Amino acid sequence: MLIKNARIVTPETTFTGVLEVREGRIHSVEEGTTQVPEAIDWQGDHLIAGLVELHTDNLEKHLAPRPGVIWNTHAAFAIHDAQVAAAGITTVFDSLVIGERDGFGLRSRKVQHECGQALLDTAAAGLFRADHFLHLRCEVATHDAADAFVEMCDHPLLRLVSLMDHTPGQRQWHDPVMYRQYHERNGKVSDETWEAMLTELIAHQEAYALPHRRKIVEICRTRGLPLASHDDTSLEHVEEAVRDGVAISEFPTTLAAARGAHEQSIGVIMGAPNIVRGGSHSGNVAAADLAREDVLDILSSDYVPSSLMQAAFQLHTDIGWSLSKAMRTVSWNPAQSAGLTDRGGIAPGLRADMVRVAVRPGMPPVPRATYLEGARIA
Repeated sequence: MLIKNARIVTPETTFTGVLEVREGRIHSVEEGTTQVPEAIDWQGDHLIAGLVELHTDNLEKHLAPRPGVIWNTHAAFAIHDAQVAAAGITTVFDSLVIGERDGFGLRSRKVQHECGQALLDTAAAGLFRADHFLHLRCEVATHDAADAFVEMCDHPLLRLVSLMDHTPGQRQWHDPVMYRQYHERNGKVSDETWEAMLTELIAHQEAYALPHRRKIVEICRTRGLPLASHDDTSLEHVEEAVRDGVAISEFPTTLAAARGAHEQSIGVIMGAPNIVRGGSHSGNVAAADLAREDVLDILSSDYVPSSLMQAAFQLHTDIGWSLSKAMRTVSWNPAQSAGLTDRGGIAPGLRADMVRVAVRPGMPPVPRATYLEGARIA
């Protein structure tokens, strides 16, 4: 495939030029044009690297389309995959939460095992459009987090593990009132019920969080699995992450925590919806503020696949970053942090994972076509 008249965004610069693909790899990238009649004219559309998504909850929408409804896992993966490919995402880490709180429902061990098997089945059958890996999110303050991790730590597609503690009074929910408001989004609970729930959650945190964290960290060290810490709020959390060998800080809730992680060469991930919406939906630090302080390394679509590309372009138009620097947050940087050195940029020798993007005044960027190793997938 030979492409001309494309606004090519490499990790270093942006220019109008020509790109050639051979056998699924980028063969050459050059400024200027070509007179080869077979060249495909992209008419000035942007050519960017396929997006790399390290943390998405999008699968959960299809696993549980309504409260109390658990959907077929293979069908959920198929539609999730189609959505991410259409959004320009060519590599996606599907997040599964382990650590039961109610023993049933979306985050039960039964459902997570079914999801792990469905991920393998669909990949083995060659039915995925994008490349899929597994990201296990470990809720350490639950009774079975360590046991559940032991059961899934040898999954062939596991590439990332994150350590979470969503106990009221901790990290993201350092204000228990905010946690209660979030918990009651689907219906109010009485003060008595809330107090009993709070007491139980705090007791579990005190009993399980530290030993489960230590066990999971040790297993990851022996297997060489990259670790992420979730919702770092204080410098003490950052220091703990450094001791545990954490490589990624997911969604730090304060500027101080983000600065601390960045200074320790821990990659800082923030949610792309935070950029698109202009702030955090839970009252934490705005991702745009981290960008202005230059302590933002990676964006994640979190719960809206299409937000990843839109947010990267907003870093360029709203924050003033160069387009190359902005695009690194959704391609090169996440690929490097996960050890995927064969993708994430537009350069000779890398995989031809790329997206054709239309940019029009007054509109968010529109992915017109997505390619995985040179083959169109959306």
